[in-house]
Amino acid sequence: MGVHECPAWLWLLLSLLSLPLGLPVLGAPPRLICDSRVLERYLLEAKEAENITTGCAEHCSLNENITVPDTKVNFYAWKRMEVGQQAVEVWQGLALLSEAVLRGQALLVNSSQPWEPLQLHVDKAVSGLRSLTTLLRALGAQKEAISPPDAASAAPLRTITADTFRKLFRVYSNFLRGKLKLYTGEACRTGDR
Repeated sequence: MGVHECPAWLWLLLSLLSLPLGLPVLGAPPRLICDSRVLERYLLEAKEAENITTGCAEHCSLNENITVPDTKVNFYAWKRMEVGQQAVEVWQGLALLSEAVLRGQALLVNSSQPWEPLQLHVDKAVSGLRSLTTLLRALGAQKEAISPPDAASAAPLRTITADTFRKLFRVYSNFLRGKLKLYTGEACRTGDR
């Protein structure tokens, strides 16, 4: 069986295996993120990271406030947005969240005694955000975010601060479950027409 004869399920399996590494998924279908199982996997990892920090005080402080995207969604306003405007909000939020998790990773590495379970989940979050960025780029989110129909009217990204890993992971989980899931659902539906 040649490379071009490879069944679609095998491509999906190979693509999913390479995602945790944060590597670009070469040869993967460009709309891989439209498969709900892919996003559900990242949601599960984010929820596990949030759960690991439940009741954690000693090792879970960030020792500084880190700016993260506000994950509240006004569903009425969201539904009225053009897909390009949604892309802007998701792309900016993903970039800010990636910076925040990288900052958290640096703070954890520089702490006197990094807690290994927390380190594992922070590393997974860094990798997951890189993979999600690649998947969104393949979906065309970056292109839409750069040139939305009415970029001048785009509202600035609303932000909040996180001072613990628990809050950082809660924002991560809520962002994936909220704006990212809403955007990919709409972008995938629009692309299928």
